[in-house]
Amino acid sequence: MLDRTQSPLTVEPVATPPVAAMVLGRPVQDAADLLPRLFNLCRASQDVAVRMAFDLPLADGWEAALSQDIARDHLLKLGVILPQRLGLAPCVVPSPDLAEMAASLVGDDPFPKTGDGFETFLTSASPLAEMMQAVDACFAPKEASVQGLALPEAATPDATAALENSVAARHLSHPVMLHVAETRGQGPLWRIVARVLDMLAALEGNLPIPVKQDDWVMVPAARGSYFVQGSSRDGLVTSFTRITPTDHMLAKGGIMEQSLARLPEDKQRMAPLLVDILDPCVQVTITGGKQDA
Repeated sequence: MLDRTQSPLTVEPVATPPVAAMVLGRPVQDAADLLPRLFNLCRASQDVAVRMAFDLPLADGWEAALSQDIARDHLLKLGVILPQRLGLAPCVVPSPDLAEMAASLVGDDPFPKTGDGFETFLTSASPLAEMMQAVDACFAPKEASVQGLALPEAATPDATAALENSVAARHLSHPVMLHVAETRGQGPLWRIVARVLDMLAALEGNLPIPVKQDDWVMVPAARGSYFVQGSSRDGLVTSFTRITPTDHMLAKGGIMEQSLARLPEDKQRMAPLLVDILDPCVQVTITGGKQDA
């Protein structure tokens, strides 16, 4: 007889480069040039964060570059990656015209602004609605959800803290977010709605303004907010710390751990889909779950 045992699902990230060691002792301008190229995800966000940390001038057009970077990331996730994970056809064709991509994704009508409007939207023929319907069907209310996480703040962030450092943190008070949180929980569909709202905000130029407080820089990115702190002497980097949304996501008790813990045993096969929705910026390996001894 097979002895079936159950263990929690866990995620192990791949090792990341020692960022501080790569820039210590370098000229600050070299560090500002290197890091966005080295970590090409959210390149504009990282460029702004590093330059602000070292009090370097920001590049011309940085606001537009930041908004376009974030909007493009959201469009590819919502219109290509998640549909394919769900067995659907891609909803968008990558294009330099991000507004055109968004229109083909959302459909003819604007994205709803109320809970009732959202339920109506889900029944529409919009490519985005079809993808969201599929996600809604995968997870029952409160499955793969989180609760009780504090929001990130600009001053003195902690890389090991379990924080709601995500795009959802930027849209908590939106009526559709409140409706989905009440009816489904702060789970996969709630996070997809947040990504849609953030995409629209980026296209409209309505992202949060980067801030510097107590030597920490906080900059919006496609997965939440980057935090960077740096110091220099005689033009050379003497200290550097970089904290990403993924650091907070993968922290003990954080978004990833809570989401996987609230994934029922009979739906653990959906863990790869869940990880795609949560979208860590590093490759991860899922272990544990139901196994034959």
